[in-house]
Amino acid sequence: MDELLAGVRRFRADVFPDRRSQFDRLSNGQSPRALFITCSDSRVVSELITQSEPGDLFICRNAGNIVPPHGQLAGSVAAAVEYAVMALKVPDIIVCGHTDCGAMKAALHPEGLEAMPAVAGWLHHAAAARRVAAEAMPMAADDTVRLEALTRANVQAQLVNLRTHPAVAASLAAGRLRVHGWIFDIKAGEVLVLDPTRAVWAPLGQAQADDVDPDLGATIVAGAA
Repeated sequence: MDELLAGVRRFRADVFPDRRSQFDRLSNGQSPRALFITCSDSRVVSELITQSEPGDLFICRNAGNIVPPHGQLAGSVAAAVEYAVMALKVPDIIVCGHTDCGAMKAALHPEGLEAMPAVAGWLHHAAAARRVAAEAMPMAADDTVRLEALTRANVQAQLVNLRTHPAVAASLAAGRLRVHGWIFDIKAGEVLVLDPTRAVWAPLGQAQADDVDPDLGATIVAGAA
């Protein structure tokens, strides 16, 4: 805790004075470029990965970067999605998973969650992804391969869930919104994006050129994930 308090003091003394005008402008409102839905994992720092400034990203974090389907859980994720799309009118939504995800490891081995019923209940929303990944993997596949498959399938499943939210569905139909699937590779420092035209994941910059947003560097997921 001492390190965090020292960091706040350094921000106040050394960082804030140089950015006073920026924060003064932001104090009157926000107009983020994207809703960024990602995992609560401490290693995933959205602003660092995207090199974004304060006010650029509206961030929603939870264990496993999960988006429950509309109507199943009227909780904070649904509220964040609705507010971002309807009030802030973000033009893009990114669902970003990551390698070595603890939530996905738990989803692979739910038997280890007996002492964590809240986590087990939350990861129920990754059940479809677990089944897709299991059917795609050989029986002999090791946990590393299965985890990679599940991480990718989970992002795709959450993109499907995202489209069940009325605000998202309406904005997609009107052409006001795009949704994107990303995975952050912690060790490589690389972002993989979902290419919907080929239904494959590719490193940023190697996806279909026509489907890439030059501002976000994201592959647009226009069809079913």
